Amino acid sequence: MSQSGKLRVAVIGAGAAGLCVARHILARPLTFVPPVVYELTDHVGGTWFYEERVGTDDNGYPIHSSMYRDLRTNLPKEVMMFPDFPFDPKLPSFLHHQDVLHYLENYCNSHAITPHIKFSTVVEEVKPITMETEREGALMWEVISCGKCGGQSTEMFDSVFVCSGHYSDPHVPSIPGLEHFKGTVMHSHSYRYPEPFSGQSIVVLGAGASGVDISIELAQANAQVILSHNKPALPFSLPAGVRQAAPVVRVLEDGSFEFQDGSLAHAQVLMLCTGYNFTFPFLHSTQLGLQVQEHLITPLYKFLVPPAYPSLFFVGICKVICPFVHFNCQVQFALAILDGTVKLPSREEMEKEVRREMQEKAERGVQTKHLLKMDSEQWDYYKMLARTGEFSPPPPVIQSLYDEVGRQRRKDPRTYRHLNYSLLSDTRWTLLEAQPLRADEV
Repeated sequence: MSQSGKLRVAVIGAGAAGLCVARHILARPLTFVPPVVYELTDHVGGTWFYEERVGTDDNGYPIHSSMYRDLRTNLPKEVMMFPDFPFDPKLPSFLHHQDVLHYLENYCNSHAITPHIKFSTVVEEVKPITMETEREGALMWEVISCGKCGGQSTEMFDSVFVCSGHYSDPHVPSIPGLEHFKGTVMHSHSYRYPEPFSGQSIVVLGAGASGVDISIELAQANAQVILSHNKPALPFSLPAGVRQAAPVVRVLEDGSFEFQDGSLAHAQVLMLCTGYNFTFPFLHSTQLGLQVQEHLITPLYKFLVPPAYPSLFFVGICKVICPFVHFNCQVQFALAILDGTVKLPSREEMEKEVRREMQEKAERGVQTKHLLKMDSEQWDYYKMLARTGEFSPPPPVIQSLYDEVGRQRRKDPRTYRHLNYSLLSDTRWTLLEAQPLRADEV
């Protein structure tokens, strides 16, 4: 705790989640001193900052962003926005990634966050320290950081918010015989635009949002795409250049792919749209009582707090959510823990609750890699956080419009982004005039 008696907070990452933390801390000057936000790059925006390069940056650090050139949001701005900071109403509902970056830059400037960001700074280690102070055995956090050009720094904090994202460490599945494939293997993390793939045959592995959108882009650039996935047959029509296939089970010695149904195919490119791993190189997870697996971090009470260290917060690790709405609720709940509004159960009780929730999901047949997927469950989660943390939950219109967009996306992933919406009240939205279809979408 600072000399003023106020809490000192470190924020790791200046993407949407980190900016949200900083904004809410700065709004509570009686409880918190201004935060210190550590940012690896020289800009805000996190994954929303488009970087044409792939691999590593000028300093040898991995390129963080997974944006591709023509990406547009798969949620409308009316659902995406922070509740107290609407997007420009002149923009269409489904935004190009550049518009989202500008929005986050405006959010940062409007809330005067920039002076509190340490840009081009690598967080090397975050560790708990027990302090001998007037608060017997008080826990503090030591954050060791280093500027990209050198110069190590150590600072102490009452709390740390981990907002480093989970779209930067590609998950590469094990495919038997992959060494026999003589073509190009790449992850969607390194995909930027479709033109280099024109005329090529490509196996796209995975039919999540990125797998479907990238397959459509590639087909529009005259590539022949085999979309391999383990879902039931997709319920919508795909472009003529895309055909669905069963999961890849192995690569044969001649370099051809064998699929689960026994069919074979040759291809020049394998595009892995297989998601990302959780990775926190600055944390000693076992020391913190955490297991960090490829697709799961556990135990986290309320998907946010390690029971052993309830002044450490992981914002935004859940999947299939309204991200900015999600961040906004989690951050306010976390700050309510820090200011004493929320009284946490004991470590044992929190761990027991996490185990029970995970067990219930497993009994429903939820795979380990999907345990952090929320989707329809997110709304009750936000209401619970808001009720306990004594803040306003998202209005019902957000869930209503989210569900409607999901229906439209499942109906036709090529055209739903041409629809525009407007919020009329906390409970009602309306459909505005749609944008005309392009020739390749008819």
